[in-house]
Amino acid sequence: MTREIMKFLMFVALVLAAPVFLHGGYMMNVLVFVGIFTMLAVALNLLLGLAGQISLGQAAFFGLGAYISAVLSTSYVINPWLSTAVAATVVGVSAFALGFPILKLKGHSLAMATLGLGVIVYIGFNETVNLTGGPSGLPGIPNLSLGRIVFDSDAKNYCLVWFFALLTVLLSVNLNASRIGRALRAIHDSEVAARIMGVNAGLLKVQIFTLSAVISSIAGSLYAHTVTFISPASFGFNVSVELVTMVVVGGLGSIYGSVLGAVILTILPEFLRAFQDYDIIVYGAILILMIIFLPGGFVKGVGGLMDMIMAKVPGKAGDHAEG
Repeated sequence: MTREIMKFLMFVALVLAAPVFLHGGYMMNVLVFVGIFTMLAVALNLLLGLAGQISLGQAAFFGLGAYISAVLSTSYVINPWLSTAVAATVVGVSAFALGFPILKLKGHSLAMATLGLGVIVYIGFNETVNLTGGPSGLPGIPNLSLGRIVFDSDAKNYCLVWFFALLTVLLSVNLNASRIGRALRAIHDSEVAARIMGVNAGLLKVQIFTLSAVISSIAGSLYAHTVTFISPASFGFNVSVELVTMVVVGGLGSIYGSVLGAVILTILPEFLRAFQDYDIIVYGAILILMIIFLPGGFVKGVGGLMDMIMAKVPGKAGDHAEG
């Protein structure tokens, strides 16, 4: 059994054990949102951490998935599962089409282009009042269901959301270990060198951009059918900043680091309600401190710290000297 399989099985065991210790209540509801943001952070990590393509518009795909699914299931009475699939398809096709011109840009230009995409979508949610409800939001979104099982409680939503979150993590682990994952890391390190080695960098960047968008869309649909009410405020620029912060805090390129970042920055606001009006400043400060003191994120930073401590232990130092 490989190391990655062991890691994943331990992670699954942790997810399954959490409800046993919580026994429902408020924290169970928080963990539902942790699952949704885990999907978003891992999706962004595929684009930013693996392929090295920065995006400040991830909230746009999150919001499109939520609104398309919500509108179809409320205004047109389409089955929520089918609505979720349609939303993911529409978002995937749109991301694939937009990816070719957008991903020709690099660095700050790419960041500004994705930021502009997010702003346009956010304005669209606010202005299309007859369709989305505008700033007032869209209520009455039906819950997802399987036969007679309706996902209308925190415990049921926890199982639903984390099922998709675990699938997202498993997909990311497999992709990271695959030939495509190695090609994407090569693009991250040097796109010119990757092209010389025969990697179709342009197409691969668009494909990972599309995959990241589809996962974000599914997370948005789960959010809509879990909360049963959405408004544009849930998909603004702040959300994109939060997602980037989650990835950086956990560690660029680290799948489980993204999960850790999602856990920390989803639970942290519950303890920072006094700073609710300044949340963007808090996230910015965390981002700056992480880049300065732990540029590799918590996972790599803690691992490096442990290595330093072990190297200073006399017995271990002697072992290394003998080796």
